Amino acid sequence: MIQRIKTAAEIEAMREGGKILAGIFRDLRERVVPGITGLELDVWVGKEIVERGAIVTYKTSEVNFPGSICISINDEIVHGIPTDYALEKGDIVSFDLVITYKGMKTDSAFTMVVGNQPTGAIKHLINLTERSLYAGIDAIKGPVYTGDIGAAVEKVLSGGKLGIIRALVGHGVGHEMHEAPEIPNYGTKGSGTLLTVGDTIAIEPMATLGGEGIKTDSDDWTIRTRDGSMAAHFEHTVLILENGVEILTQL
Repeated sequence: MIQRIKTAAEIEAMREGGKILAGIFRDLRERVVPGITGLELDVWVGKEIVERGAIVTYKTSEVNFPGSICISINDEIVHGIPTDYALEKGDIVSFDLVITYKGMKTDSAFTMVVGNQPTGAIKHLINLTERSLYAGIDAIKGPVYTGDIGAAVEKVLSGGKLGIIRALVGHGVGHEMHEAPEIPNYGTKGSGTLLTVGDTIAIEPMATLGGEGIKTDSDDWTIRTRDGSMAAHFEHTVLILENGVEILTQL
């Protein structure tokens, strides 16, 4: 499958929307302190999205998620529902957000430790998961196969002896939150779908300190590690260029 062609105006809308999302994430980091609840952060994010001229994608009919942002804690990998749980110092928290701006969607995620700088195994997990994201981005020198991206991500995570969540993937994004093609976090160079100039994708490695098995909670949203190991998640929306790539979800 190929993506629907995006006009120059639509790509510019994604560029503008990506900066809005990045600005929300920049300010969100300052609000993540011990004692604050997921619900409080969720309310703030929802308000900020609207005040900055965008739409809360997760609350549209396309998604119907019970929150404005996904907040996944410790062994939760993705799609965590914001609750009244008060964050504790040392918690690992992943934030995943999609917003819609001028009809176009951008998607990004990051992981942090509450109240202090990560150390030891947690630092290793977070640093290498983020590094694998940029390895995937750096693999794009123009038109590229999805396998090239996956292979670059996999090399970093496997080299760090982290569990790779193979059941969850990156994806195309733009007109819809999830578009073709899938972008696995593993792969073989030269395989998969050929991405061409103008394609926009979300690269999102997810890794654990244990195995790759996952399970879904009874809320039908929250996905966590099967073995209870800690997880991390990083993501950017990027635009394929003639000779490289543009990260749309950064300031």
